Amino acid sequence: MKQLINNDWWPVLEPQFESQNYAQLHDFLVQEYSHQTIYPEMHHIFQAFEWTPFSKTKVVILGQDPYHGPHQAHGCSFSVMPGVAVPPSLKNIYKELQDDVGCTPVNHGYLKKWADQGVLLLNSVLTVRAGQAYSHRGHGWEQITDAAIAALSDRPRPVIFILWGRAARNKAQLIDRSRNIIFESAHPSPLSAYHGFFGSKPFSKTNRALESMEEQPIDWQLPDHVTE
Repeated sequence: MKQLINNDWWPVLEPQFESQNYAQLHDFLVQEYSHQTIYPEMHHIFQAFEWTPFSKTKVVILGQDPYHGPHQAHGCSFSVMPGVAVPPSLKNIYKELQDDVGCTPVNHGYLKKWADQGVLLLNSVLTVRAGQAYSHRGHGWEQITDAAIAALSDRPRPVIFILWGRAARNKAQLIDRSRNIIFESAHPSPLSAYHGFFGSKPFSKTNRALESMEEQPIDWQLPDHVTE
């Protein structure tokens, strides 16, 4: 079949795209994109994998599913395109980022700088109907993203997994804790951020873990101005 991801993720995930599960998911998505407003745009669905190749991934920030408001989702968890208002969950991430490692909050939500350093911004479900959170749950995306998580867990070089919220934390069972590192907490959304997300210090913990692995820590400070 046509190669859908243009880097070393493709041989890792190609068996998933050759499966009956993906054939059914594909048919579902054709109908959804034809008759509903679906986010992200089709050419952005696999953006997280495109930005952060398999061999370059050091950290995974796992989300539930894409933002379901206009112009927000572009295939990377918690990130929005330049020029789009920073969503409430990301504002809370910026607050924790400032409290944890002193990063100055910025007025955009474009997280490509993180992805370029090896932070895979993955959702467990990669598409959503407009205004209907988690509406594409159970249609086949989970098998593909679970395979990606399991492949990273099995990779010789360890990975740090940041799991925020119930949907992400449920994926811990896919990860070999004897080889990889998991940091988990409540979700950064306004509904739950005060129940364990604030004060969890995921960014400093991640960098200390990377340094212990003799890996370059992440520069979490985002640039003031960005363009696509």
